[in-house]
Amino acid sequence: MVGKKVWIGVAGAAILWFILFSPWTAPKINFWLCMAFSGIILTTFATLNCPEWRKDVHFSGRQILLGLLIAFILWWVFWIGDKVAGWLFGFERAQVNMIYGMKADTSAWLIAILLLFIIGPAEEIFWRGFVQRRLSQQWNANIGFIVTLVCYTLIHIWSLNFMLIMAALVVGFCWGLIYRLRPQWLTALIISHAVWDTCAFVLIPF
Repeated sequence: MVGKKVWIGVAGAAILWFILFSPWTAPKINFWLCMAFSGIILTTFATLNCPEWRKDVHFSGRQILLGLLIAFILWWVFWIGDKVAGWLFGFERAQVNMIYGMKADTSAWLIAILLLFIIGPAEEIFWRGFVQRRLSQQWNANIGFIVTLVCYTLIHIWSLNFMLIMAALVVGFCWGLIYRLRPQWLTALIISHAVWDTCAFVLIPF
């Protein structure tokens, strides 16, 4: 039953990400409002089926500093990756600009608020606090990490954007590996995801 609920959740996330990112549906919606609504749905599903994730959330000074440090390191990883990708792939900048083009019809401050308080935290709660936790319990920590990473990466395939899919792979690997090694750092991962998203999309874009 535990495994079935995880796959229902992942299937639901895949459907939501299809609506958000596919070229057939994305032009018809407000991406950021729908992304926030999707985050609320996934957080609710995770809480109903894995309420124990809440016991791992403790906003201590150490967790806050860890979260900020992880976000800082990730931003620099992506800054370097952006330069390398621009050198390797002629299409890199066009695809990155397509990602940032999603901001066109929404206030930057609203995007920042949604990323910081809803979207970023929701993704960590769902993917690490629920999916990776449950799959690790069902199989083992390594398989849970790998399968979660594959699922998290593949749901971005609907965007048909190679750079976005690779970005999902990199951040999914980093956050998933940290959770694999330090599951008690879920708070730090929530903070890092929220802060990294806000910096990468609004405050200090690449």
